[in-house]
Amino acid sequence: MYNKGYTGGSYWAHTGSTANWICLTDSPQWGYYEENVASGAKVYGGEYEFSDFHHNGGSKYFGQNLNDEDAPCAVCKSPRSSSVMIPGRKECFPGWTKEYNGYLVAGDYQHPSASEFICLDERPEMLVGGAANKDGKTFYLAEAVCGSLPCPPYVQGRELTCVVCSK
Repeated sequence: MYNKGYTGGSYWAHTGSTANWICLTDSPQWGYYEENVASGAKVYGGEYEFSDFHHNGGSKYFGQNLNDEDAPCAVCKSPRSSSVMIPGRKECFPGWTKEYNGYLVAGDYQHPSASEFICLDERPEMLVGGAANKDGKTFYLAEAVCGSLPCPPYVQGRELTCVVCSK
């Protein structure tokens, strides 16, 4: 069983934002609602932000230009009971099964809203017709910063890989 849909979360510039991304279903069901009443929390779609700072909108990282594309999501079920995301690795440790690998992403560190680190598959998908720059909950590549993070083994400014493993 899996759920496919749309990546969502709070707007990147709202100071009262939630920290997490959410996976919104592609078939919502509504309860009671009042469209003319403004609620305190807002949910926006997710958008990749791999601009000109990264070659051709991230194509060297993800094999295609993702900049300003809207991001789908999926929740997958594994027959294994435990899973973990390991930042800084492309392969699982012995005894674990690799579900997928990619690059570590999060919100921009200069934005006022909080975010979290997630592992974006190295061949991510895009929503059809979602190339307009509308922002929302935005994804940026995460890179290493030397200091309290030891270099070596890490390298200043290098984008971090990630892998999702199950057991």
